[in-house]
Amino acid sequence: MVSKKVTWGLLAAWVVHDLEELATMARWTRRHRHVPTTTTPEAAIAIGVVGVVVAAAAADGARTDGRSRFFQSVLLGFGLHAVTHVASSAVFRSYTPGVLTAPTVVAPFSLWAWRRLSRAGVLAKPSSRALLWFPVIVGGAHGIARLVMRVRENTARVPDSAE
Repeated sequence: MVSKKVTWGLLAAWVVHDLEELATMARWTRRHRHVPTTTTPEAAIAIGVVGVVVAAAAADGARTDGRSRFFQSVLLGFGLHAVTHVASSAVFRSYTPGVLTAPTVVAPFSLWAWRRLSRAGVLAKPSSRALLWFPVIVGGAHGIARLVMRVRENTARVPDSAE
């Protein structure tokens, strides 16, 4: 039997990591003009959209005792994306959002979770397409966030017809 710390721990580790991103992303993108600017509300929406995916994966992992391909694929993507954070900081030669918790929370949790699954006799079978879904989900989340913000801005500009 796999501990719920493994399955729901995915969501907890993701929350810790994404709180760092939420706290730093808007300020960081404003300072780095060659990357698309992201406001804090936009970042919060994108993080929330990805959070729904991570929460669903954690729930599926808990339901299947860690055997779910969906859970394992998200766990794999979460762990491997730590490398992208460290690599982006190397490219920028400075702090980038998420780089503090990538090597201290994301990678260690992911490795620990895989070891726990293995000790419980759970066969690792994440989708081979998991790495392809990562940019689609993140890009889609940011697209949804931009759309929501645009609709919100347009709604705020429309005068109330009752006036």
